[in-house]
Amino acid sequence: MSTQTAPASADRLFTPMLVSGAVILALGFGVRAAFGLFQIPIESTFGWPRAEYSLAIALQNLAWGAAQPAFAAMAEKYGTRRTLALGMAIYAVGLLGSAWATTPAGHQLLNVLIGFGIAGSGLGVILGAVGREASDANRSLALGIVTSAASVGQLVLPPILGMLLTGMAWEDVFLICVAILGAAALLLPLTTGAPAPAVPGAPADGGSLGQAVRRAMTDPSFILIFLGFFSCGYQLGFITAHFPAFITEACAAVDPAGLLASVGISSTAALGGWALALIGAANIGGTLLAGRLGGRFPKRWLLTVIYLLRAAVCAAFIVIPMTPATVLFFSVAMGSLWLATVPLTAGLVGFIHGMRYMGTLYGIVFFSHQVGGFLGVWLGGALHDRFGDYQAVWWIGVAISLFSAAVHVPVREKPLPALGAAA
Repeated sequence: MSTQTAPASADRLFTPMLVSGAVILALGFGVRAAFGLFQIPIESTFGWPRAEYSLAIALQNLAWGAAQPAFAAMAEKYGTRRTLALGMAIYAVGLLGSAWATTPAGHQLLNVLIGFGIAGSGLGVILGAVGREASDANRSLALGIVTSAASVGQLVLPPILGMLLTGMAWEDVFLICVAILGAAALLLPLTTGAPAPAVPGAPADGGSLGQAVRRAMTDPSFILIFLGFFSCGYQLGFITAHFPAFITEACAAVDPAGLLASVGISSTAALGGWALALIGAANIGGTLLAGRLGGRFPKRWLLTVIYLLRAAVCAAFIVIPMTPATVLFFSVAMGSLWLATVPLTAGLVGFIHGMRYMGTLYGIVFFSHQVGGFLGVWLGGALHDRFGDYQAVWWIGVAISLFSAAVHVPVREKPLPALGAAA
């Protein structure tokens, strides 16, 4: 007998919420994935040390994680549509201000605002809505599809924005990003307008939000999932913010003309945008595969394997001599593991604690991800300024990826009994 009951319409995989949410994620996440491309142009304009703009992106990650549980709870109480509208408006205001900011503090404060906007219009809110609508059989795949949509944005937008940055002022490219969010807002009428309904019979779905949060915070498995998600954020934050600059500097002494010309890439700077695009392309397949496998195999073991593979891929990349070819191979390998953790982690939280408050509980776990993202971005700039390269940041990522693999092994992947209505 199924332990969770979803609406009858959830038998359809491609619901209006899934489709509209996927497109909104693709556009919003695609813009967010391009922030690393602004690093060198902004540094060149103002003559700042790398740590200044790195701190701005790091604060964006931290603000995103801190605000995620609140926006997820807002969606569960007031409806997904209203929450997404608020988040997208905040996101757009932050981008608009960034076009005119001229001080490190200005960019840092505006990136805090952008982080809040991403929290209100991103994965935490949309995954919760899609997960509640999906049937038991479709849920893991549905979460994988909507997560992979974020990578479609990463595949398409960074190369486009990177090319625009070669011929336009970075301030004007920020304005184009605002217009992209405006296009995403046109899909809001297709998103879920009503607050999240209670799901009768689902494990841990009874009781209040407060009860669900208190129980999660005393559940050893929830704590392990929380700790394990840290390394995912660290690696994604560091690579998204610093990979284009890392590639430009590391390949500067290499003559890549033959390889780059053969694939239509004009320079090492352009290689950074294409590397992010390859990560996004490979991640589409990797995330869809993770979502499908998550419905057939224990999610904790899949997460363990993914974190082990991440450690191996990063270690090999920094040990093997750098060439444009190794950059492209790394981008494909890392991309296949990029967001594969997200549908598995969200699905694991929902499987153990039920779907009623899955968005909020995933938002709490996601805070660990974003603390990792903050450190990955900030340490990338700070250690680069101190040592002149990124070697230490890469090795820290390898170590914590191994830690994440280890902490998922003892997770108890079993639904908890329903909470009572009484406190």
